[in-house]
Amino acid sequence: MPRPHVKKGRGKPGPHLPPISNMRANERALSGIHAALAGQQFESIEEVNAFLKAQLASGGFPPLNKKGATPLEKAQDIMYDAWDAQGNERIELAYNALSVSDDCADAYVLLSHEAATNVAEAIRFLEEGVRAGERALGQKMFEEEAGNFWGILETRPYMRARFDLAHLFCLSGKRAEGIIHMQDLLRLNPGDNQGVRHELAVCLLEEGNLEALGKLLDEYPDEYSAVWFYSRALIKYRQEGRTPAGDACLIEAFEQNRFVPLYLLGKKRFPARSPEYISISDDTEAVVYALDSERVWQETQGALMWMNLVYVTYRRKPAEKKVR
Repeated sequence: MPRPHVKKGRGKPGPHLPPISNMRANERALSGIHAALAGQQFESIEEVNAFLKAQLASGGFPPLNKKGATPLEKAQDIMYDAWDAQGNERIELAYNALSVSDDCADAYVLLSHEAATNVAEAIRFLEEGVRAGERALGQKMFEEEAGNFWGILETRPYMRARFDLAHLFCLSGKRAEGIIHMQDLLRLNPGDNQGVRHELAVCLLEEGNLEALGKLLDEYPDEYSAVWFYSRALIKYRQEGRTPAGDACLIEAFEQNRFVPLYLLGKKRFPARSPEYISISDDTEAVVYALDSERVWQETQGALMWMNLVYVTYRRKPAEKKVR
């Protein structure tokens, strides 16, 4: 899975936004499919599938019909080229897209990555992107499609702009504002294709809002990530101190990802660069979790000592079983 966000060095946030995903290439393909289906009349799903299969057999879906496209569609098509471009051409294409339609949220997202010289400037770009997305989608979309946003292709530039904005708010000390944005993103898309819940959990823990964090964790009971397991353990410790139930909860977290305590307890050095992608339960996930959550563990009095004591016991158990 993609990295939710980038940090440089040990626990110190870098100036850059989350890495841009290659998934936009898939979105361009989806937009071609949507365009091909527009205006067609089908009697069944079998007819739809047969039509799509025939299109693929004949060479795929045609590019955007510029003649019949709206300004925003044309601007978005330019942005698909921009994501694939290199260097200054990316910025030039983004401004080109905005000259075609200033409602193109993705153009502001790219500019926040590529043209901003500091966090404050990146935030301004993203605030423009969020407003652009709101104009493009219209109030009716927000009222009628809340809960299903990511499933609608046209919402994704807006969702990207808003998540990046929330990320930078948290990074720049405006955590309360960032939390509000992330909570609303989950209201619009509870399926959370963007991984908003992971960053929100860390922010709620840093904010000390254990009630909201507990509710968030309960909303995704099948979540299997270091953020979920270690957050549950830390909540228990903050609320109850050391207890057998809390120890058991922390051991469950060790079982989910055994590398996390190595980084939080200083037994293993952080890599020079954060991983671009993470896999659940492996070292890459541990690096990202530890970088994001190191401070909140340090600031919870006695938490790291507790982790160390439980970890030592946890590490001894396999050896004891072998002796028997």
